[in-house]
Order: sequence, then C-alpha cells, then structure tokens
Amino acid sequence: MPAADSYIVVDRVGMTYAAAGGPVEALSDVSLRVGRGQLIAVVGPSGCGKSTLLRLVAGLRGATAGEIRIDGRAVTRPMPDVGMVFQAPILLRWRSVLDNVLLPAELAGLDRERYRARAEDLLRLVGLGGFAAKRPRELSGGMQQRASLCRALLLDPPLLLMDEPFGALDALTRDELNVELLGVWGETRMTAAETAERKTILFVTHSIPEALFLADRVVVMTPRPGRIAAVVDVALPRPRTMQTRADARFGELALAIYETLSRR
Repeated sequence: MPAADSYIVVDRVGMTYAAAGGPVEALSDVSLRVGRGQLIAVVGPSGCGKSTLLRLVAGLRGATAGEIRIDGRAVTRPMPDVGMVFQAPILLRWRSVLDNVLLPAELAGLDRERYRARAEDLLRLVGLGGFAAKRPRELSGGMQQRASLCRALLLDPPLLLMDEPFGALDALTRDELNVELLGVWGETRMTAAETAERKTILFVTHSIPEALFLADRVVVMTPRPGRIAAVVDVALPRPRTMQTRADARFGELALAIYETLSRR
C-alpha cells in the first residue's frame, strides 16, 4: 500500500526495554501500512510484542527505533483522537455504567451533558440501554466489555486500538461481541463513500478464527523480538456471519496462519 494511501504508517520500528537483567528487545524492524477505515488484526505468540506495538501506535510509549505516523503526523506523545479497549474493562466500580461511558468527556474537560445523548445511544446500540444506572458489579463480563467499548467510542475517535478485548470471555459471548463490533464498525457500509466513514481498527488477539472473522488483513508476528512474518489478506465476503466460519476458504486461511506461526 503506497504511503500516500495509508492512515497508519509503521516504519522500521523497534522497541527495546531496559531491564535489571539487561536490555529486552520486544520489537525489531516492524513495518506496516494500514488504510483508512480498515480493520486489521494482529496475531502472534505470547510475548511477541503485539501489545507493545499497540501502545506505540497510541503514543503511550516511544519507539527506540523507526517512526510511526498517523494521518501524516509523527506519533511523539499520546494521541488525542484514539480510543482504546483493553482485555479488562477497567470500569470504575463506584460509578454507574452511564457515568463510566461519559468519563472521556470529563477527562477532556468537555461538558458531559453534551455527550449524554451519544452515550445513551451507544449503550442502546450494544444492548445496554436498560443498564445505564447499574454499577459494573451488576453486569456480566460481556456486558462490562460492551460498556468499555461504548466509553472508547464516546468522543467518536477515528482510530480504535483493541488489545485482546474479548480474550477473557466465554466462547459464545466472544462470538456475540465479534458480531457487534462489526456492526459498530459499519461492516454493512459497502460503498466507497460509506467505507471511508468507517473507523480504522487495530485489533490484537491470540485467536486465529477471531482474527479471520473480523479483519480485512491479518498481521502474523514472530516470537520475540517481534517481527512481521506475514500479512494475510482475508478475501471473505462481508457482511460476515457465523456461517462464514464454515466456509472452506476460512479453514484454508486459518491453516495457513497456523503454519506460519508454527515455523519458529
């Protein structure tokens, strides 16, 4: 993908951490281009630097080598127009679900009442319309993660970074949230103009089937120090449903990724 067509450009990025036992190289010579509105999944073995890559893109850490640009701007500090969803929902237990979703507006010094209607709309979109006044302890794990997704979307960021957001959930709930994420992303927007309105999503997961179900492309990483072993185009039709996983091509792609991960 030409640089001019790329929303995210990761250019020969490396990351080395200082540790008591000596430096630890987490990433080495990683280059990746992501188009605006694409949903890209990143898979790889534990400790290969997937989460580190996400944090570098978010500007939460600075790379020790190379450069990252988002929409033409070099990432040198935390990016304001980025939503993040982690494996744990990290909801404030003393606040209601609605107040948790409104937190980004408060932290940005914005008038929370201006965002109340959007927060309520997001909660309805993910099936939590009747739970706005509940506390996190009154929600299941899947419901808490839905609330966390609403919080990340409140300020309508163009970029969403997701670090194994559904990894701790049971298989059925995980599948449900995969489908809901595609709906929030706007999978059914099929024209060029509609596709351009989609958010760009970088999604880290350990699950090959999850990556294939969600993504336009799957980035396969090597063991530490993490490098990109392959980038797999997922040429499966959209919108995707659970029947997509029964497609012969789905199985072929899953096997190809598994074999790439097995070559260590």
